[in-house]
Amino acid sequence: MSEEKRKNPLSVYWIYIAFVIILVSTHLYVNSETSTTIKYKESLLELVEAKGVKNIKIINQSSARFQLRKEGVQYINTHKKLDFPNMRKVVNGKQKDLNRLVFELENIGNHANFEKALDDRKYSDYENVIETNWIAQILGYLLPFGIIVLIWMFVMRRMSGGGGAGGGGGQIFNIGKSRAQVYEKGKSTNVTFKDVAGLQGAKEEIVEIVEFLKNPKKYTELGAKIPKGALLVGPPGTGKTLLAKAVAGEAKVPFFSLSGSDFVEMFVGVGASRVRDLFRQAKEKSPSIIFIDEIDAIGRARGKNNGFNTNDERENTLNQLLTEMDGFGTNSGVIILAATNRADVLDSALMRAGRFDRQIYVDMPDLNERKEIFGVHLKPIKLSTEIDVDFLAKQTPGFSGADIANLCNEAALIAARHNKKHVEKQDFLDAVDRIIGGLEKKNKIITPEEKKTIAFHEAGHASVSWLLQYANPLVKVTIVPRGQSLGAAWYLPEERSITTTEQLLDDMCATLGGRAAEQLIFNKISTGALSDLERVTKQAYAMISIYGLNERVGNISYYDSQGRDAFTKPYSDDTAKIIDEEVSKLIESQYQRALQLLGEHKEQLEQVASRLLTSEVIFKEDLEAVFGKRPWDPEPEQTEPEVAAEAAGELAETTPENPSEEHNESGAEGGDTQNSEETTA
Repeated sequence: MSEEKRKNPLSVYWIYIAFVIILVSTHLYVNSETSTTIKYKESLLELVEAKGVKNIKIINQSSARFQLRKEGVQYINTHKKLDFPNMRKVVNGKQKDLNRLVFELENIGNHANFEKALDDRKYSDYENVIETNWIAQILGYLLPFGIIVLIWMFVMRRMSGGGGAGGGGGQIFNIGKSRAQVYEKGKSTNVTFKDVAGLQGAKEEIVEIVEFLKNPKKYTELGAKIPKGALLVGPPGTGKTLLAKAVAGEAKVPFFSLSGSDFVEMFVGVGASRVRDLFRQAKEKSPSIIFIDEIDAIGRARGKNNGFNTNDERENTLNQLLTEMDGFGTNSGVIILAATNRADVLDSALMRAGRFDRQIYVDMPDLNERKEIFGVHLKPIKLSTEIDVDFLAKQTPGFSGADIANLCNEAALIAARHNKKHVEKQDFLDAVDRIIGGLEKKNKIITPEEKKTIAFHEAGHASVSWLLQYANPLVKVTIVPRGQSLGAAWYLPEERSITTTEQLLDDMCATLGGRAAEQLIFNKISTGALSDLERVTKQAYAMISIYGLNERVGNISYYDSQGRDAFTKPYSDDTAKIIDEEVSKLIESQYQRALQLLGEHKEQLEQVASRLLTSEVIFKEDLEAVFGKRPWDPEPEQTEPEVAAEAAGELAETTPENPSEEHNESGAEGGDTQNSEETTA
């Protein structure tokens, strides 16, 4: 019943508006029926001379109202050019309406001159009248205020979301109310922990919080206290919000869910007011759980960029949140869950024990966890008998749970596009190519010279990576354009926990193999290595200034995990010059190394490029036929020839596994060594 009332479009305000509209319309209608206006003063004066006018009233010295005599009607019928638009009523036999039909001259001009004109025509049957249009005056005063009130109401409704849970509806004075969505009294998200595949460590800690709420005696008997808060941290798409949905589905206590941006408002004090109202509701219904998604919207470290903001509303909201979570007042029975992928920018006061007692890192799924995730997302799909979940998991290193869900959906869409009854293995391989590399563009116009350049560029990548021990194993190479790339090479990277200097150097050398092949074969280079150069430049700077892998600079890291040096360099100009020199030296040395390798195997390089020009796509078997087997390759089935796991050919900007980032255990973003190269003109 309450929902019907909330959705009812009728309101007392609309009744007032309808009344005013009816009043004004009636006034205008009556006036239009009983009177008509004329524009020209000469028409009236001509009728005065013909003695066809009676009862002239000069209204407010600006207009004249009068009626016609029978002589006036006859005169108008004789002189058709006179400006009397409503005389058709009188002419068409309605002579009985003549006495009540009123005419009005809109503008008499100068009042004294008009009276003199009447006197000159020996007409004295006129009088001056002062009239006040009360309706017009009332509307003139009230209408602007009414419009302002309506605009204010509309703005407040829009800003307050049109009515939310917890009393934060669309009323003007409820803007400071919490906008959290509440799950209680049987209302649930229909997601349980069984629906969350992988994330075993994160699930254990979250399940313990739910168990504490269900059976607190088990813990309190030993003197334990329930954690006040848990912060879910991890890359996008790893399942942080999904875990919170599972908590809402499993917990038998009120669950308040909202986003960090729900506190942000243009009005001063609204964010802090919403925080107070949220915790007031949670305390009233305790024990309860509050989930704040993307908490970095209000939880960023205070004190940054103070010169730009004299009064930061976001900081006021954060201060109120800190007070409510662990301030002077009691906050028993309320557990805070929060999620973010930017834990490095959060305020240290928010991260301390007593507010968020637990920080749960939700990492990218490993091989076994990817199998579980595939098991969840493959259930609703009609699969062929050849589908092997282990195979799919091995071909998707670095994929998050969201990526895997997208992969399964894309495979089903591709199968449906080809009118298949079941989703086959090749559909999943095409889906991987589609997600990583983009849509295939076989009709793109490329000249033979450009195609040859692209073929040798991709052959250079493939050849150098095949000849280096620590380069990622190749899966396939193509010169068919995809997305924004003109060619691509797919690799299957190892799932490493750390990365050595040798591995980084081999990866850098393989990335520069494309440009080295162009230089070797054509003795000129093109713009096709743009993404290659961008990648190796970032990687070289990361090796020297972040990971401390350079002898001249030494074991120093200038990485700023808190982002406090956004506008300044943490080193001197002399050090910056040394870093630039070492980066240039490092990249140039690997480029010369790639040139030397390809020069020693020029014949094999030409064979690989020839195969590419002929078939447009080559696989691992083709490289084995040209170069022979790699002596350091493992025998297990990990290097299956058929599929594409990760695009390393200049095509994709999303790379599953990032060797540099693996080496940075604290999550540094500086060393981007993603396996992607782009041959773009």
